[in-house]
Amino acid sequence: MSYTFNRTFEDTDFEEIDKRTREALAAQGFGVLTEIDVKATMKKKIDKDMNDYRILGACNPKMAWEAIGLEPRVGAMLPCNVILRGVDGGVEVSAVDPLASMAGIDNAELKSVAGRVREMMEKVVAAI
Repeated sequence: MSYTFNRTFEDTDFEEIDKRTREALAAQGFGVLTEIDVKATMKKKIDKDMNDYRILGACNPKMAWEAIGLEPRVGAMLPCNVILRGVDGGVEVSAVDPLASMAGIDNAELKSVAGRVREMMEKVVAAI
């Protein structure tokens, strides 16, 4: 099982893909709770250069509420991360597969919730 849904956009501006990703997330009820500029962090912390790389920590509050109600410690696995990274000739977007990230939790009801979130994340990536 792959652990991400991926899509590459050729000859496209990184910030444009960021904007489109956020819009696609919002359309599925997700908000961005956290944002990590990995490129800037690596430069600052260890003086290493790399391509653009941004992690968006996305959360759908209704789905998170349901998941936490079923498994109180599931917050250790949240939010749903989406990465945007510069690749040769474009930008790649990778979104976590919630079923893969929840595979280690033995709770059938939680897996059902993760399956619904998975469908939503697939729609996000397709809509960018």
